[in-house]
Amino acid sequence: MPATPGSPGTRVQIRSCTPDEWPVIREVRLTSLADAPGAFTSSYERESEFDESTWRDRATTGRWFVASDEGAWVGVAGGIEGRSGDRARRELVGMWVAPAHRHRGIARSLLDHVAGWARTEGAAILDLSVLSGNSAARTAYLRMGLRATGESTPAWNDPSDFVEHLEMPLLV
Repeated sequence: MPATPGSPGTRVQIRSCTPDEWPVIREVRLTSLADAPGAFTSSYERESEFDESTWRDRATTGRWFVASDEGAWVGVAGGIEGRSGDRARRELVGMWVAPAHRHRGIARSLLDHVAGWARTEGAAILDLSVLSGNSAARTAYLRMGLRATGESTPAWNDPSDFVEHLEMPLLV
């Protein structure tokens, strides 16, 4: 997998996780939820209670990519079949980059890896949802080429809140 430039002298590695690496997915996902509790429609408390079976299921559903810097997990993003069930669409989920590693192109690299996976799955569109109030993530996604669809839906965990839907065409 390609490396992403980090700060001088470091190289952040992006790689795909195998289903047997569910503990890696668990560790970095829980780190992301602890770091940014208001950015996701889930919580550290909820997901820390998931059993091994649930994590294994997540690891085999779609594809997860992690970013590491000298052995530390600094980013994660997943690609899944998605909410629509449309075979021509895949969804980016759980995107997170550690605060000290932001603005280095890691999110872009994670997005590119998920988009590459989606293309191999035959998808023509990559979707994602951004929780209301997460303007930094929304701005970053728009800069990376996603576009607002004009659609929003209630957040599954809090129907008084909503998620905005963004998408990106995938050139096959």
